[in-house]
Amino acid sequence: MPTEKAHRVRLILGDQLNALHPWFKDVDREVLFVMMEMRQETDHVAHHIQKVLCFFAAMRRFAKALEARGHRVLYLTLEDPRNTQELASNLEWIIVAHGAQHFAYQLPDAYRLDQQLKAIGKALRAEVTVSDSHHFLTTRKEVGELFRGKKQYLMERFYRHMRERTGILMKGDEPIGGKWNYDQENRQRPPKVHVPPAPLFFDHDLRDIHAMIREQGVRTIGTVDPQHVIWPLDRAESLALLDHFCEHLLPSFGRYQDAILPGQWAMYHARISFSLNAKMISPMEVCERAVAVWQADPKGISLAQIEGFVRQVIGWREYIRGLYWDRMPAMADMNFFGHEAELPAWYWTGETDMACLRDAVGGSLKHAYAHHIQRLMVTGNFALLAGAHPDAVDAWYLGIYIDAIEWVELPNTRGMSQFADGGIVGTKPYVSSGSYLNKMGHHCGSCRYDVKKRTGPDACPFNALYWHFFARNRERLESGDARPGTMQRIGMVYRTWEKMDGGTRHALLDQAERNLAKVDRL
Repeated sequence: MPTEKAHRVRLILGDQLNALHPWFKDVDREVLFVMMEMRQETDHVAHHIQKVLCFFAAMRRFAKALEARGHRVLYLTLEDPRNTQELASNLEWIIVAHGAQHFAYQLPDAYRLDQQLKAIGKALRAEVTVSDSHHFLTTRKEVGELFRGKKQYLMERFYRHMRERTGILMKGDEPIGGKWNYDQENRQRPPKVHVPPAPLFFDHDLRDIHAMIREQGVRTIGTVDPQHVIWPLDRAESLALLDHFCEHLLPSFGRYQDAILPGQWAMYHARISFSLNAKMISPMEVCERAVAVWQADPKGISLAQIEGFVRQVIGWREYIRGLYWDRMPAMADMNFFGHEAELPAWYWTGETDMACLRDAVGGSLKHAYAHHIQRLMVTGNFALLAGAHPDAVDAWYLGIYIDAIEWVELPNTRGMSQFADGGIVGTKPYVSSGSYLNKMGHHCGSCRYDVKKRTGPDACPFNALYWHFFARNRERLESGDARPGTMQRIGMVYRTWEKMDGGTRHALLDQAERNLAKVDRL
């Protein structure tokens, strides 16, 4: 049977599931939409099995929804014999087979794919056009232009710029409540016995896709019950998850957003990052919905709670994306401290005696998710203290989390978490001893290590590693290559270090060296 011709081919990537995109407003049978499951993407790093499952399932739902609206869709599954598993060769045969004269794609969010599609466009014998994804509130260049010529990219300045531009939580030219930022009110430790409202889980049977992934030999990490997958797979479910957050979790979101509790992997976080990053919902509608709920119940939801949430969506998320595009590809090679170590083996098993890390890593392997403090101040903190190479840290974060796409993962990990950029993102290295972790949660009480001890076989490993990190990196931090102001932020650390007697300093460094020598067995 001859292939039905199509004048135009339009590519939809797996994280471009925006049902409201202008492409889909009108049905044109001369347009063929193309979607692909490819080993090129599954094998880029070892991804969590839930991440692969949910992206494929969401893509398939999106394709079926387009077809139900009358659009023509060519969907290549991973097992399709026509699938070359590579973007360029797939597009080449599709365009030739359908006699297409025009090829279009939306701006991709990964630098790697951006470069690949530019090369493909030059090689194709077809007219090529590029469309915006119609998702973000800023352009790729906006953050770079705002901070052009400056070494520091102050997120607070960008955040105020976004508040003023969008009008969110504004009264005229001033912020509602008179303050831009209520972060100081949002760092509370919950009571020891504290159970957040139950998260909203979906219940998807994805055994067919799971079997296909296994049969195709895709290497994955983590675990899943393929008969009961909990994540949203389309726009309607994503909006339901957002509504659940606004009703049940937003009232305490800011208050406990930095808290960590044993077994509480979601806490008060919205868990809409997968939906947002796959573009099933948009940042503006997320903020507008949350603000509307706050306005309807200002006594039940304080201004600090809604401001903390809005800051994450229109502030941090857009800021990180702009920073990514301004600093790539150089950002992917940054290694300010010259770290070279591998990640400890238990990052892939969760089998460590450190309770906070066992909980954070184990929860990540089980759920393909961890909230931002688990990522920054538990797993990221330890990786930085242990001197892990930023490449290894990047690969782990990009693989293990369902919401991880390079544009958001890399600047968060290599910048904020690992300070590999020398302070473009973070104002200081985000490391801590065990005292901070004990302050923000209750893992230490059930840990085999003693958070109050700095040396000895039962001492919390974070304690000695913290001082070892600052001692070994002092020259780099004082060199002037780090972000201006960094030494002022951490000066107290070195003043405290210098006040210690020589024996104490030696004991701490020796303890840290022993920990690093047996890091896989901690």
